[in-house]
Amino acid sequence: MNYDLLIVGGGPAGLTAAIHARARDKSVLVISNDPLSSPLCKAPAMANYPGLPGVTGRELVERLVKQARDLGAEFRQGRALSVMPMGKSVMVSVENDAVEGRAVILTPGVSRAAPLNGEAELLGRGVSYCATCDGMFYRGKSVVCAGDAPNFEEEVEFLRSIGCQVEVKRLAGLSILGGDGVTGVRNAKGEETPCQGVFLLRASIAPAQLAPGLETEGGYIKVDGRMATNLPGVYAAGDCTGQPLQLAKAVGQGQKAAHFAMEAMG
Repeated sequence: MNYDLLIVGGGPAGLTAAIHARARDKSVLVISNDPLSSPLCKAPAMANYPGLPGVTGRELVERLVKQARDLGAEFRQGRALSVMPMGKSVMVSVENDAVEGRAVILTPGVSRAAPLNGEAELLGRGVSYCATCDGMFYRGKSVVCAGDAPNFEEEVEFLRSIGCQVEVKRLAGLSILGGDGVTGVRNAKGEETPCQGVFLLRASIAPAQLAPGLETEGGYIKVDGRMATNLPGVYAAGDCTGQPLQLAKAVGQGQKAAHFAMEAMG
């Protein structure tokens, strides 16, 4: 199914964008992990959010989700793996599926994990972000899995079920080895494990890896006054656009991104 607006991320910026778009009768799909897994949900009280002194982070997220759902926004739990502008539309791959929208708003929050040594160089040549998508290429081969995705164990079991010899490693300090393709990994202690594939199953993917060619600045997505990125049909809002990392800013940018994305649709 095609949508008017795809939103990657279920935090305050993304949920605000969904509410604003649905209030103007645009079809919306929010792609994210469980919104209640957001770090904001751990906040016991927020004293500086206008009009709701003392509200807990979880209460606020629950209200935003309910409001978006009540207005008709659709939700899909899963990891967005890539964003591909396609002229008049944007394609987003979600696990082993793909959805299409007239525009997409990136609201993934802040990615605090630096790329691993060798990750960018070997992406697509032995490094993958999705076991169910690419696992069959490694049937009967030795692979390494590392990450913190909610479905990490499911992805590992899938690889084992198709005959992969799977080693599970910690992400911290991991280096990926190889030239034309992956040959192994090295852990933080300097110990090497030979393998033919590496599956990095993180809860989310850094924006620059999610959308190749996306312009960033200081590790944040670069946007203009309309919250538009350098890629056609791709907007961004919230913490991923930089300081200050504040809830009120995320909400305002989510509304602004949805407004200009819809304006561009005509």
